Amino acid sequence: TNREYNQAAGGEGGTARGMPTDGPHSDERRGWLGDRAAGSHGESFVFDNYQLYVKWLDDIEQTQLENGSLSDVAPAYWAFYGDNMTWPAAYLIIANMIYEQYGDRQPIIKHYESMKKWMSYMRNTYMKDHIMTKDIYGDWCMPPESPELIHSMDPARKTDGTLLGTAFYFRMLCLLERFAALQGKTGEAQAFAGEAKIIKESYNNTFFNKETAQYSNNTVTANLLSLCYGMVPEGYEDKVFNNIAHKTEKEFNGHVSTGLVGIQWLMRGLSEYGRADLAYKITTNRDYPSWGYMIENGATTIWELWNGDTADPAMNSHNHVMLLGDLLIWFYEYLAGIRNAPGSRGFEKIIMHPYPVDGLNYVTASYHSAHGMIKSAWKKTGGNFRWNMTIPGNTTAIVYIPATNETDIFENGRKASSAKGVKFLGSEGAYILYEVGSGDYSFEVSHPGK
Repeated sequence: TNREYNQAAGGEGGTARGMPTDGPHSDERRGWLGDRAAGSHGESFVFDNYQLYVKWLDDIEQTQLENGSLSDVAPAYWAFYGDNMTWPAAYLIIANMIYEQYGDRQPIIKHYESMKKWMSYMRNTYMKDHIMTKDIYGDWCMPPESPELIHSMDPARKTDGTLLGTAFYFRMLCLLERFAALQGKTGEAQAFAGEAKIIKESYNNTFFNKETAQYSNNTVTANLLSLCYGMVPEGYEDKVFNNIAHKTEKEFNGHVSTGLVGIQWLMRGLSEYGRADLAYKITTNRDYPSWGYMIENGATTIWELWNGDTADPAMNSHNHVMLLGDLLIWFYEYLAGIRNAPGSRGFEKIIMHPYPVDGLNYVTASYHSAHGMIKSAWKKTGGNFRWNMTIPGNTTAIVYIPATNETDIFENGRKASSAKGVKFLGSEGAYILYEVGSGDYSFEVSHPGK
């Protein structure tokens, strides 16, 4: 599986040539922004993509018209000014990725005024009663109901464009609040937070059914974005997630039902709310629609369509990264457990938090962060769980050990709580937490928690 998915991820490198593009082979080869929102984050674990995306942010700003509109494609040689929230949102998302993954806030500072100008333009031009009314692409390329179709014709499978636009507008406000705070612009940060609160209220009044805990027509994407963006009213989170899980398991038989937008959060969203097993099933499926289906049909790179073997060839690339979504992020941050801590920049503080799902017996991963090499290698053998890790110099890590009893955990043969460089912090759910400094560690659990 590692080999196969690494081959598929290699398509990311095949679609970069001084700018990230959609495909390397056709007469299009455009730098579509929407394809790289989550893709850039996943790439950062596999490639050193820092300079590529710092440069591409310049390309994106250079597409900006005097009125604030941004092209869906950068550079704007092709000039696609569709005025979406979903595609140009990559501008802010990638700047935030560069800050979190590489620790550089200069791109945020450099492009901050341009980002605000775009948001103001979208609000002043298309916002009505705090709902973003403009969208073109929807949840692009979700699995259609008929194998020959490129796009679904079934309204029940489509996610409302105004929901997508409003959810993304809210998410961009949250990022702008963060960007303002990073620069000490307290008043602007408060203004963005205040607007976000109003948008959230209007969003829920418009799209949320409290009786069913469903957003709009209950697509996985509609519920998933609402949950992952923090828009669900307090106390309804689990109910909304149950709709996501039920839809995925029962109506789509444990398969993907999302397109370009929803797939950016699917694996992480399922895992965060306790269904990493369902994420793992989606990853290991070999029938349609799935990444495994692509592999079974000879793919060594990601297709443009889930049904790329049967759909109309009018739009059917076989080297297209957009449907990779958050899969690479999930591999590194959730399976291997290597994650930049919230509020940290460039992995100066690290979260080591694996999700050892049933059916997966070992994971080995390494990531050369801005602070040095991070390694994670865990293995399940019988009732034992052994986890070797490397934490680089001048960093600290919070380590989540999958166990319910602290006395069952050892580090290099000693009780973990008394081992050198290891500090016991307590428990959280089915995990025991420790803080460690830089160095190599070998944890073992004789009876890991389920």
